[in-house]
Amino acid sequence: MGIREPLRELGCGLPHALEVMGERWSFLILRAAFNGLVHFEEFSSELGIARNILSGRLANLVEHGVMERTPCEDDRRKVEYRLTEKGAALLPAMLALRQWGERYTDNVSPELVLVDKQDGLPIAPITMHAHDGREIGWDDLMWQRAGELADQRGG
Repeated sequence: MGIREPLRELGCGLPHALEVMGERWSFLILRAAFNGLVHFEEFSSELGIARNILSGRLANLVEHGVMERTPCEDDRRKVEYRLTEKGAALLPAMLALRQWGERYTDNVSPELVLVDKQDGLPIAPITMHAHDGREIGWDDLMWQRAGELADQRGG
């Protein structure tokens, strides 16, 4: 398949992902949600984001099913914004972007390191793996139409 073939005809999920998450505030809101923030005021205070922008980004994330908006149990006048399963599934992408930023940005020395609860050791870099577990890179990949996939199991 040629690389110049129009992406819109290939069923690529990237345009949809960018529509939902394609700007910095959405990623920073998501990072804050992964760190336990749930109230509008917490997001506003932590991120230093204008209220109208925060409101719009939260509404977009809710509309696309990344977060859900529910009444607060303690005070029904307040609402909480919590990650959905769809939102939680963005964690590997978020971590990969963070690791990329730490690797390729000067003067980044994170004060907090993400560790495994089980042993307290830092998580491994996010990488791509083949179906058999081999770590692979860009040079190991090629595009193939879904209908042309060879059945490697049956020979």
